[in-house]
Amino acid sequence: MNILRTPDERFENLPGYPFQPHYSEVADQLRMHYVDEGENPDEVVLMLHGEPSWSYLYRKMIPVVKEAGYRVIAPDLIGFGRSDKPADRKAYSYQSHMDWLVQLIKNLDLKNITLVCQDWGGLLGLRMAAENPERFKRIVVANTTLPTGDLKAPLIFKIWQFYAQMIPRFNAGRIVALGCVNKPSPEIRAAYNAPYPDESYKAGARMFPKLVPIRPDDPASDANRAAWEVLKKWEKPLLTAFSDSDPIMRGLDKYFRKVVPGAEGQAHTTIKKAGHFLQEDKGEVLAEAVVKFIQANP
Repeated sequence: MNILRTPDERFENLPGYPFQPHYSEVADQLRMHYVDEGENPDEVVLMLHGEPSWSYLYRKMIPVVKEAGYRVIAPDLIGFGRSDKPADRKAYSYQSHMDWLVQLIKNLDLKNITLVCQDWGGLLGLRMAAENPERFKRIVVANTTLPTGDLKAPLIFKIWQFYAQMIPRFNAGRIVALGCVNKPSPEIRAAYNAPYPDESYKAGARMFPKLVPIRPDDPASDANRAAWEVLKKWEKPLLTAFSDSDPIMRGLDKYFRKVVPGAEGQAHTTIKKAGHFLQEDKGEVLAEAVVKFIQANP
């Protein structure tokens, strides 16, 4: 496997991102980066990013949750951020991402986890929680879902899949900006592009849209259906915190509240004036909702 590693100098002096890097080997010679802030083994908040962002997306939230007394783990998925990046697109699959992420959780022996997940962070995190429930205490679902391919994918998503595969220059910072209500500055957009010195580093980012199950016979569909069966019996606390301006995920929070028993009676919230990347638009507001959710469900 040809593995690329972004030079460290690409991550120097990024605005609002002072965190020290940590690394763990999740497969043979494959290194995953994660932010690790705070020291509370009884309350671990796992923040999972999606496409095409990285742990930089959580920079506004990490200090708030840490100051509340909790340990925060914010990984960069393989192919993103400071994590290693296989150059071959065929190296990436839904299952390989699951295996890498689960291996990180095992390497760090994380328990007592409150999952905070958005976009692909939910596609991976929700299934991981369903398959490893003994490690999780709570779930916060933000602008994400767990697709099985049983529902027809909207045309806009199929266009996005084609775009991600075929566009000559894949600009992560521009894509994040398009998914925000409050447009990030050029410096912030540059930070989202920092992991990618050139197009050869973007195989993982380009592949993620293609890996979303949009057919009932997708390789990940059965495992995701099994995860839903667990979630439909999930009695641990679950909070929905979707934004008000995400045209793709809007309304999916209602389904979680309907079918997940642990969602009953929780202080579900809608983050105002925020787009798909609500952590970028209103990170501090989402962080406060997470803290209040943990405090209300000790």
